[in-house]
Amino acid sequence: MTTTDTPPEASWEDLMTSALLGTDRRPPSGTRGAGAAAALLGAAARQTLRRRAGLRPGPAAVPPPPAADDPRPPLPEAARRRLDLLLAGRAAPAPSGGRRGTAPDLAELLPQWLALAVERGFRAPAAALPALLDAARARTDLRPHALAFAGPRGLWLAGLNPEWRFALRGAGAGGTLPDPQDAEAVRELWEEGLFAERVALLGAVRAQDPAAGRALLAATWSGERAEDRLMFLDSLRAGLSAADEEFLEAALADRSRNVRATAAELLSALPESALAGRMADRAVTCVGLDRTASVPTVVVEAPHECDEEMRRDGVAAVPPSGRGERSWWLGQLVEAAPLSCWPARFGGRTPEEIVALPVADDWRAELHAAWCRAAVRQRDAAWSRALLGAPSVPPATGPGTSSLAERAQLLATLDPAERAAWVAAFVAAHGLSEAFQLLGVCAVPWAEPLGEAVIDALDIARDAGSYPWSFSGVMGLAERCLSPTAARHLEALAAAAPEAEDTAPGAGAYWAEAFQRLVATLDLRARMCAELDGAGA
Repeated sequence: MTTTDTPPEASWEDLMTSALLGTDRRPPSGTRGAGAAAALLGAAARQTLRRRAGLRPGPAAVPPPPAADDPRPPLPEAARRRLDLLLAGRAAPAPSGGRRGTAPDLAELLPQWLALAVERGFRAPAAALPALLDAARARTDLRPHALAFAGPRGLWLAGLNPEWRFALRGAGAGGTLPDPQDAEAVRELWEEGLFAERVALLGAVRAQDPAAGRALLAATWSGERAEDRLMFLDSLRAGLSAADEEFLEAALADRSRNVRATAAELLSALPESALAGRMADRAVTCVGLDRTASVPTVVVEAPHECDEEMRRDGVAAVPPSGRGERSWWLGQLVEAAPLSCWPARFGGRTPEEIVALPVADDWRAELHAAWCRAAVRQRDAAWSRALLGAPSVPPATGPGTSSLAERAQLLATLDPAERAAWVAAFVAAHGLSEAFQLLGVCAVPWAEPLGEAVIDALDIARDAGSYPWSFSGVMGLAERCLSPTAARHLEALAAAAPEAEDTAPGAGAYWAEAFQRLVATLDLRARMCAELDGAGA
């Protein structure tokens, strides 16, 4: 029997040297000539396989702790499939050419779907959590409902991926906050936790027991940084009551100007507070009624200085660029004074009667704007109605303010039904060109009168011959906010109508497409609700 000696296999270092120098200068072991390159690659492949197969296992990593149980029921199957489609649709590329077509915008329906799922108490499917967290990372408006839906397993998963750490900013160590009733755990996290954890903890304790939250803050207040004191103080807005006055009054002497200003703002939202009384005393000396005029007229004498006591009570001495000092000081005094001080100052008149009075020397805009801010801060519906005036009055000549942003803030103090009725009457009187901000503060889904007013206004805009993208903002709101039952009122509008000679070219087809998309979106929203209720599983 004849044996053939097999040359020993070259080491990995030798193979690397041959590859670097070239097989002509450094041929691999036992091979020369034309086959040297192939032999080098073959030897490298064998050595790679040996290295991988012979790798000794290292010590096992410590497994992460298991996620907390989530006792909520799973989604119905149809709703689970819908969630997958919505999460996939949020990243779909925008249609080319700027036209949206007739298909619903899935990315804009995802927030509504999440809100409905949280409202019904479902838990998120485990397989959907990565996409759900990615969506919440990309869109901050999704985060509250997305994280509530993701639940404890979502927080557990977020702790394993640095890109999802945003989800832990509102949670304590390990992704959950301690029970507010567990005093020892609360104290430990408050004293040792990260700032974001402490903010979340204070909010959670405050929601259950405002006094306990205030006591927690008072215990470490003097040692907190100024920027932290400001954030903590702002958390007292939730559950603000007369019981907080003593703490806030002390904060008026804080080292930080921003902390002092926030404390003053919170105190002015308590009409019975001592600060509100001091502001009322100052404000009524500046604003009164001239009964000697032929018509009772409001007269204004703005402050001539901003003294130390005013600054302590939160009045900013230096006005913004372009504002006069005296008007700036006056606005702050009136804004912080309780609105209950004005009827007595004006002879027992109601808010409507006070707002309707003429104001001397061009002080009307400044005075009414301050009253608007006071009505919003104090959540005073009676003054808000007076300052809003009748919805049929043109915005530029209303009794209170011509600013749509201020009107939207005033509307937010009214109950949802009254708010919707006012905006519906406004839309019927003035159309949609100035209604976008007002529609945005109405409860969703829109009440039927408001929905009908918006549909009628869109129909009028179409008949006027303009293009629908002039109303794209309102149309987008309608897709999200109209009641799904409104679809039956829109079907006739979704058909292409003959174009009149004086209309913009192609406008009719564009309007038909926009209405078709609106109908399709409302139908899809109706199916979403039905699927979450267990239909179509």
